[in-house]
Amino acid sequence: MADNNSNNPKNTNEVTDPGRRSFVKNTGIAVGGVAGGALLGGLFSSRSKNDSNSNTAADKGSGKEKRYEEARMYFTRIADFAILEQAVERIFPEDDNGPGAIELGVPYYIDKQLAGPYGSNVGDYRQGPFIGSKAAASDSSLDRGQIFINGLRTMDAESQKRFDTNFVKATEDQQLEIMTDFADDKVEVKGISSKGFFNLLRSTTLEGAYCDPLYGGNRDMKGWKMKEYPGAIASYAHMIEEDQFVKMDQVSLTDYQPK
Repeated sequence: MADNNSNNPKNTNEVTDPGRRSFVKNTGIAVGGVAGGALLGGLFSSRSKNDSNSNTAADKGSGKEKRYEEARMYFTRIADFAILEQAVERIFPEDDNGPGAIELGVPYYIDKQLAGPYGSNVGDYRQGPFIGSKAAASDSSLDRGQIFINGLRTMDAESQKRFDTNFVKATEDQQLEIMTDFADDKVEVKGISSKGFFNLLRSTTLEGAYCDPLYGGNRDMKGWKMKEYPGAIASYAHMIEEDQFVKMDQVSLTDYQPK
């Protein structure tokens, strides 16, 4: 699919608002009490579209500190990466509880994973028969990198078809409508079911939000800080008998490596 960064006519059709609550209910994002913080609270908050686009990869020169470890390794097209940013931000949006997926570095976490053995399914059983368009990610003939490219570009194509604008420029409600239809398996994606792609996108988004920063996500351990999760603590022996909750500073695996 060719890049489409041109300005499109403003859509005049009314769009039914699926609502954040419906989106959470239908896609199973609310996974019990564990899904607090930005994941659950943020999905019920609203943000302006201008705010949600303010941290996209295309926005350069914003005055923020440049992070040299955050560079695209798998996504050669910035347009694909921008779609990824908006998609993961809809799943894990910024809200009063803390940062969203973009600020947590989730898109770069996913990019790094796809650039390595995970993205090309190294070590997985890769012989047929394959299910095709009804496949989950584990049953597709495509590797995970190809699944992401096909899924993201199909999201963009759906936005063009429905709203006459690309996915990045669509409103938040329009993006949620498309993603809800992906989760409900109502969209055709080459080589995999749309539900299979959405499930893969959702799981990697959560991984990027809460992984050890060593792996490229959970920037500055902010995902852990929202949960008051201490991270890679070597031992709890000194506090195991405490009756009250003990708040601790976060520790990454990199803190155990010699300087």
